[in-house]
Amino acid sequence: MILEEFDQNRKAIINPEDLIEPIEGFPQTAVSCFAHETFARMLADFDHELITTTSMANIEIPIYRVFADGRELALFNAPVGAPACVAILEDLIAFGMKQLVLFGTCGVLDEEIRETSIIIPTAALRDEGTSYHYQPASSELEVNAGLQDFLLNFLDQRGISHSLGKVWTTDGIYRETADKLRKRKEAGAVCVDMECSAVAALAAFRGINICHFFYAADHLSEEAWDMRNLANHTDLDEKDKVANLAIQIALAL
Repeated sequence: MILEEFDQNRKAIINPEDLIEPIEGFPQTAVSCFAHETFARMLADFDHELITTTSMANIEIPIYRVFADGRELALFNAPVGAPACVAILEDLIAFGMKQLVLFGTCGVLDEEIRETSIIIPTAALRDEGTSYHYQPASSELEVNAGLQDFLLNFLDQRGISHSLGKVWTTDGIYRETADKLRKRKEAGAVCVDMECSAVAALAAFRGINICHFFYAADHLSEEAWDMRNLANHTDLDEKDKVANLAIQIALAL
């Protein structure tokens, strides 16, 4: 299989530093989410200024500096999908980002996990392609390497309830078949997303800290799909609480 041909050579034909200049004073800690409405509301909550923009093909990504509790953080709206997300994170690392808090929705495989509740991934099942260019082939990858205890202690100390389990990361949202779903649940997955395993692979390869968590949205079962609160404009007040949690985690790093 081609995806098993991992090349550990750190010098590629095109590298982020070939295209991106470091920015003096760029915040070392960044926060990002995928939902554009939640991002817009989060940005509006803080004094902010535009630092720069970057892009992935036809998607332009503004990068903001926000001022929170006397600290400066970078804030941006990550694109959906492993290849685009990782490419933008590469740009942020080249700008000067050293650590990231990343959060977004996920589909839950357990109906008991309620809408907008917090899920902490314990590992990511690699059903996408990007991660195999950053780490050798394997079925799964560690998530939140070096930060998992910090994250769980942060939630426990504040009495924030959360679920734990593996995440199934897949590129093929229209190919989540019942048989695949059963196999991923048997492997320990409690939710499904499109970026986590690739982001974890990038973090390991580039040696940066990425704190990645989810809030529950739609529910997948072998029989049906329930959209629940997946839409961008639903349950915004509850999603605002998740966004504020991400900011607080970033300030505590």
